[in-house]
Amino acid sequence: MSDGDGSGRKNLRMPDDDEVFAEVTEMLGANRVKVRCNDGVERTARIPGRMQKRTWIREGDLVLVSPWDWQDEKADIEHRYESQDADQLREEGHIA
Repeated sequence: MSDGDGSGRKNLRMPDDDEVFAEVTEMLGANRVKVRCNDGVERTARIPGRMQKRTWIREGDLVLVSPWDWQDEKADIEHRYESQDADQLREEGHIA
């Protein structure tokens, strides 16, 4: 039983220096999605092969992306958060 002391908190994967939080806004097909990043930029993100069959990504999901160095409007998805993990990040103030 939890008495509200935060004991249900999980240690979640946080962004590295070159990664930002993003929300999936649109499915584009061909392993690509449109994401709105926390830095205010809307990017086309690529779902890497290692995630295609194992991790289902849908509109509204919270993901970690790493923007491309040479093309800022594109990015690669690095991680997808479960809905309860996304709620925890919002409660802790990491994302709006």
